Amino acid sequence: MKRSLLPLILLPALVALCLPARADQLVLRVGHFPNITHAQALVAHALSRQGKGWFEQRLGPGVTIQWFVYNAGPSATEGILAGSVDMTYVGPSPALNAYSRSGGQEIRIISGAADGGSALVVQPDEGLKIPADFRGKKIATPQLGNTQDIACRAWLTAGGLRITQLGGDAEVLPTQNPDQLALFKLKRIDAAWTVEPWVSRLEMEAGGKAIVEDTKSPITLLVSSVKFLADHRDIATKFVAANRELTQWIEQNPAEAQKLVQEELAAETKGAVSPGLIAHAWRRIVLTNDVSLDSLQNFVASARAAGFMRQAPDLSQILDQPLMTPPAHAPR
Repeated sequence: MKRSLLPLILLPALVALCLPARADQLVLRVGHFPNITHAQALVAHALSRQGKGWFEQRLGPGVTIQWFVYNAGPSATEGILAGSVDMTYVGPSPALNAYSRSGGQEIRIISGAADGGSALVVQPDEGLKIPADFRGKKIATPQLGNTQDIACRAWLTAGGLRITQLGGDAEVLPTQNPDQLALFKLKRIDAAWTVEPWVSRLEMEAGGKAIVEDTKSPITLLVSSVKFLADHRDIATKFVAANRELTQWIEQNPAEAQKLVQEELAAETKGAVSPGLIAHAWRRIVLTNDVSLDSLQNFVASARAAGFMRQAPDLSQILDQPLMTPPAHAPR
């Protein structure tokens, strides 16, 4: 797979400059990652490429979807705070950090998307099992401050290791997912804490062994800027409803959904993705539209343990409950 996603991030902005929207056309800018844990976005993006846009059909002819692809959560939430995207699929930790940084004024969670799908994968011949085994070792994570980065640091710290952003008893190295795989194969890193499909690629292509798996915690949320909700709440309401329908469709049509995910990942990463890899990764993911406040509090505790938050923020406003509560007849 291509080693840098920078051209993918910049391309939508360049297209937008070259093709300005009509005055009566709303351009809804939506971010996501090239990860299977972002299945709804991958399926929808693939359908947009085919001219069969899932969201476009449900939002009406006055709305155009513009997709942005990010490597990890901190970059995506920076897009929300900078006003360059309106919504994004993102992990809990970057969403919580952006909420805290903005004093609860700039970002809201409007839907769940997926639970599970992440793991700590180690070299098979180093006998790494518990945090104490990682003293002097190198562990890669997708980006500084993303959900897996914080989970890794919190796990090591809870196991008695001293972990700093620059080192400590073990070295946590923020590294883009394609680079993680290459470094793992060369044995230049001892482990990687990452998400699907990269967990499965480390297992299937590099002989890695998953020793810690989080199968129940949220891995992907759908968040929106507060400004977009204030200016276009009707569109946000339709988008959340369409996302809920899409989650149900994926669950009912896994073979077709996996094919679309495979095609979209290949398009975004410019590399071949096998059906077997998608199927292997799919088992670790649970699609959902729900998010519990308790699960978010757990992520806050991990962020504080890892040194990314000094104070626990007031989360009373982070969930947009009216948007997240489906009508009685709607799928959950």
